[in-house]
Amino acid sequence: MNSLKFPPFLTPGDTIIIVSPAGKIAADFVKGATNLLTQWGYKIEVARYTYAHHAGFSGTKSQRLSDLQKALDHPTARAILCSRGGYGCIHLLEGIDLSQFIENPKWLIGFSDITCLHSYLQSYHFASIHGVMARHLAAEGADDLCSGYLRNILCGELPTYTIPSHKLNRIGEAVGTLRGGNLALLSSMRGTPYDLIPDDSILFVEDVGEAPHAVERMLYNMRIGGFFTKVRAVIIGQFTEYVERESLGRPLYKAIERLLKPYDFPVVYDFPVGHVKDNRPLINGSIVELSVNAKTTTLSMHKSYNGTV
Repeated sequence: MNSLKFPPFLTPGDTIIIVSPAGKIAADFVKGATNLLTQWGYKIEVARYTYAHHAGFSGTKSQRLSDLQKALDHPTARAILCSRGGYGCIHLLEGIDLSQFIENPKWLIGFSDITCLHSYLQSYHFASIHGVMARHLAAEGADDLCSGYLRNILCGELPTYTIPSHKLNRIGEAVGTLRGGNLALLSSMRGTPYDLIPDDSILFVEDVGEAPHAVERMLYNMRIGGFFTKVRAVIIGQFTEYVERESLGRPLYKAIERLLKPYDFPVVYDFPVGHVKDNRPLINGSIVELSVNAKTTTLSMHKSYNGTV
């Protein structure tokens, strides 16, 4: 079992590029993130169209693609921070060229709509960081837990998260390659070249603003498509900004529990990942050890697995 290829970790003085590949963002959030990243010792470049507006997007498709491609091609930068999610990354997938990135890979950071870009990079065997973006860094500041975890990951210090176990958890242990992100975006990748959940995967999902029946429908699509016969564990993150309705006959987590009942792998509920303040950075492509017992759940990330981590 091997992790995906890790880009080089960062050292003081390295360059991080901020881009806006999806929704438009307020300049204050980018400036706040720039200030924090500068405090961490990095040089920050803000892409040309980061503050652009075109309908609900941060610029036209060509502007957003131009900024992302230049960031991917940058000869010395070591990370790309997406300013925010929203909608729009899927517009860019057909136009990306990784020929220079492959020679000089760098960390891509973001979540939500950025799941499209994570899936794209995984298809080329590169790891990336599902983590907080400009608004969070600007609003929460240097003392924030998740910002601190991101800082540590960029320096090569991979975290171990231990949280209280949810009552619906299925106890067990698993080792596998971590993959996942926003459920709606993963669903939109179905049937494309970026629809990749290999046999050794530990899958994590989260979402915002999706009705419970829509969440269940997307998970049924995965079930019928054979996803859950491949994975070694499933991590259910935060599902927020929705209203529980009678249509499922039970709360969302209970509906998911019923959907996953035919399988015997460990399942974690209420993991701190998603559109919430406690949004722990996760490395898509890292080897993780997951241990779920009645009281606590522990997730440890590693670069590779040799049977002894």
